[in-house]
Amino acid sequence: MTLTTTPTWAWALPPVLILTLGFLYPLALVVRQSLTPESLGETAPESLGETTTGASLAPYAEVFASTAFREALATTVWLAVGATFGCLVLGFVLALVIAFVPFPGGKAVARFIDVFLSFPSFLITLALLFIYGSVGMANGAWTGVTGAAEGPFHFLTTPWGVLLAEITYFTPFVMRPLLAAFSQLDTAQLEVASSLGAGPLRIVRQVILPEALPALAAGGSLVLVLCLNEFGIVLFTGAKGVTTLPMLVYSKAILESDYPAACVVAVVNIVLSVGLYSLYRVVSRRAGA
Repeated sequence: MTLTTTPTWAWALPPVLILTLGFLYPLALVVRQSLTPESLGETAPESLGETTTGASLAPYAEVFASTAFREALATTVWLAVGATFGCLVLGFVLALVIAFVPFPGGKAVARFIDVFLSFPSFLITLALLFIYGSVGMANGAWTGVTGAAEGPFHFLTTPWGVLLAEITYFTPFVMRPLLAAFSQLDTAQLEVASSLGAGPLRIVRQVILPEALPALAAGGSLVLVLCLNEFGIVLFTGAKGVTTLPMLVYSKAILESDYPAACVVAVVNIVLSVGLYSLYRVVSRRAGA
């Protein structure tokens, strides 16, 4: 059988099979377990597909009524929104400097942004811990100068520390589409605006910002999705009292062995992520990103 006589469906079958076995089937098991009350089925993770009881919304009602879930949802949303806002502001300013302010090493910095995107999130958190942790360089310098028993920097174990780590890590995800958009900006528009007496701030507001809005929307949507699902940063900061939806899944499944509740939280997180990712794809297509 030659390539020209092979049916189209035969070529589509292998990737569909791999996708089904590697993603859709496990996802279906998670959804099924989320509809199985713990008292009616097995709780071991290896038996997620073996329960024979009927579906029930009781696990959803129980989880939605719990204070822990509502607090985790609120914490996840405000951290994601706060980090996205911080990334948009910081990313826009840094991208402006890199794209329009000539300085030695500017191209190297722009290339480093691409490399930074491949870094794992926990690496950035560890770097912040080395600097601002309880025994980090900042506290060490403070105690060395003042002779105090401990330094004043303890914010990394608070929600603000998580927010700082997420902004630090995810800002390049906003800068990358912005730098691409700025590279296509006609510099003649800037020269004309400058010749007409417009100052730098007015040029940014009336010329550059309108061109950057699609890239900002695309980058911001992506960061929002990533922050909703971020687990490593919250875990490595060791922030007390900061429980996000991914952390709640970990706590329910690993620490409490409450697999139906863990699956319910996971389904909620998936729905939020897929909805926001769909928005990101729409914005990206319109922005040409």
